[in-house]
Order: sequence, then structure tokens, then C-alpha cells
Amino acid sequence: VQLVESGGGLVQAGGSLRLACAGSGRSVSTHAMGWFRQAPGKEREFVAAITWNGGTTSYTDSVKGRFTISRDNAKNMVYLEMNSLKVEDTAVYYCATQTRYMWNVRTPLAPDEYDDWGQGTQVTVSS
Repeated sequence: VQLVESGGGLVQAGGSLRLACAGSGRSVSTHAMGWFRQAPGKEREFVAAITWNGGTTSYTDSVKGRFTISRDNAKNMVYLEMNSLKVEDTAVYYCATQTRYMWNVRTPLAPDEYDDWGQGTQVTVSS
């Protein structure tokens, strides 16, 4: 699966962005999807994940109540709506899919649980 992220950019603190991840090559509709981020000098960290049918979502504590992950299986897309952005949200954001399993009812949280990754999109939040 090829994944391409879009929607990143520069935004002021308190602002919003909507990231999109487009899958191609094969359908991602039966696989869990996730968003991760990596800031300079830091390890890649989990942000949010969603099961294949959107029935379950998970978020890291720092984004709960501000970020929303969603998917449109008909369009082979996953989204990350980010509101009330903070300077500390600045990072490269990556989407990923867990192609090793189909119809997984739990949300994978660790990077090594995912198989295919996009190239990332930069999100910069200014103060």
C-alpha cells in the first residue's frame, strides 16, 4: 500500500488543520490505520489510531479532546482533524496502515505494529 499525506502547514497556536492520508495500490478498508508524529531530535510517537470500520479510536493523552481521527473507506482515505493546536504539536506527521491483519478490532499503538508508512507532512505551530 502506498500512503500519501497532505494538509500540513504553518498555523498559529489555537488554530486548526485537517490532515488527509490517501491510500493507493490496494484498499485499506479492512486494515487499522494510525497517525504518528516525530519532532526534531525525538522518537516517533503515536498520535491516534482507528479500526478498519471506524468503530474504535484511540488517542495519545496529549491530543485527547483536540484531535479526531476518521476514515472514509469508500475513498480509501484517513483523516486527522486537529484543533486548538499547540506549539508542542509541531512535528512531521505520518500515517500508517497495519496490512498484516484484516478486520482487527483493536487499535495498534506502537510503530512496529504497522507495515506501510507515508512520507509525512510537516505541521508547524507558531506562538
